[in-house]
Parts: sequence; structure tokens; C-alpha cells
Amino acid sequence: MTDVPLTHHTVETTLGAVSVSEAGQGPVLVMLHGGGPGASAVANYHQNLAQLTRHFRVVLPDQPGFGGSYRPTQEDLDARSITEITVDALLQTLDALGVDRFFLLGNSLGGAAALSLAMTAPQRVEKLVLMAPGGGWLPFGPAPTEGQKAMFRYYNGEGPTVRKMRDFIRVMTAEPKKWEDTVQARYEASLDASHIEFYHRYNAAFAKRHGMDPLWRDLHEVKCPTLLLWGRDDRTITLDGAQLMLHRIRDVQLHVFGNCGHWVQLERQSEFERHVTDFLGGLA
Repeated sequence: MTDVPLTHHTVETTLGAVSVSEAGQGPVLVMLHGGGPGASAVANYHQNLAQLTRHFRVVLPDQPGFGGSYRPTQEDLDARSITEITVDALLQTLDALGVDRFFLLGNSLGGAAALSLAMTAPQRVEKLVLMAPGGGWLPFGPAPTEGQKAMFRYYNGEGPTVRKMRDFIRVMTAEPKKWEDTVQARYEASLDASHIEFYHRYNAAFAKRHGMDPLWRDLHEVKCPTLLLWGRDDRTITLDGAQLMLHRIRDVQLHVFGNCGHWVQLERQSEFERHVTDFLGGLA
């Protein structure tokens, strides 16, 4: 999937095992993936590693429920939200890896975890990059959004199909024909039986909790410099909700990519890498 040599770890936490890949040297950049069908850290960010590992030690955890990490049970999801579970698991994982202070980047579901982690452990997060983050945003239009509906549909009914994956990518991106060659691989990655079982539990918990954690209420608690990256044509976590984050986060800036959907790191790869590298620069 990538020409960059990766080191793989399995970190045992009190919640379960967390799978981590990493590469590069320098200041630590923790990258949290989104929550689409079959998502994992390397799958979502592999195209960015050649550039980012020139500047950073990139740490790529699979969040609970995804990739090689453990699957939260129904009891886990009844007790805590997926964001709360993820933050707990990530802090334990970073402690085990000897990572104290770090840069943090997250997209969508991973953006919610990144935002919550920056509030929970502000002394550890140097700078924060958020790409259309869940929880910090309130839609001005109808909810659930088109992208959220596509995620709910994917595992329901007859279950995963290539057609459904093609439709999912159509909603996630502004120019889906560019990513036609990714359909089969993403479909195959979505077929893991334990992930499918988890996704049904996760969707039920999402509905029971009426969506993501309302992190927008506490945005003023984000103390570190923050960069928002958003696709103008995002149909999953829409650009209009960014206004709340701009208003409530003290040290914040926003870059909007035209003709771009929910997958900024893929759809605007070189620009994404340049903005992230320029913004992070080095430890303050």
C-alpha cells in the first residue's frame, strides 16, 4: 500500500489491543483516521507518508473498532461513547510508546477523537489539525447528512457490495471518477466479519446517543494552535458548521479546498501535505 517502510506495534491497553504503524523521525505527528467502512490508519493516509515522514515521526493508530485494533463490545458502547473509548485507548497507547508531547491530526470520526483528546490532555497536544471533525460542528442543513446516510446504508440491507462502495465514494468525494480504481480495494477492506459486527453496534449506539458527542459545547477549551482543513463540497460534515469552530477556538485558522469533498488528504494530497507541514513546522 505504501513504499515507506513501516514499523508495526500491538499495544495492550486495559480496553484491548491497539494496532499502531509508524515511520519517519522528528517531532511526533499522530494521525487519526475517519470512520468509513473498512477504514484504518494506513489505508486512509498511506498516500501522504512519503512526504510527511520526511519531517515527522508519523504514528498511525487504528482506532478501536477498526483495522487491527480490538472491537468494542455492546457493553463498552453502552457505557461510553466511541470518542470517549478512543481517547482512553489512545492515551494508554501513546504512554506505552513513550510519546509525551505530539502534534495531532484527525479526520471525521478521528477528528472528533483528536478534538476530545486536545481538550482532555491539553498539556500534551502541541498543535492540532482537524479535517471536517465530528462533534465540533453543527449542521445548518438537514441531518443526518448525505454522507452519514451513506455510511449507515453500507452495512444494512443486503450488506456490503461493490455498488454500495462505489456510491459511498461518490458521496465522499467531489470527483468520484478519479477514485474508481480504489473501489475494489476499499470494498474488500470492508468485509472483515468482526468489523461488520462492530459497525452494527456502533451505528446503533450512534443513533441511541443522537449522534456524536456534543464537543462543540467545549470548543473554548482547545488551547493549542489549530488548523481547520475543509472541502467546500463536503457532504458528510458540511462546511457551514465550521463557523462555530472559528468562533469558539481561540487560536484557529481555516483553509477551504474548492472542488473537494470529505477526503481532503486524498483529493488534495499535495496541498494537504504542504499545509500540514507548514503549519506544524516544529515544536513550539
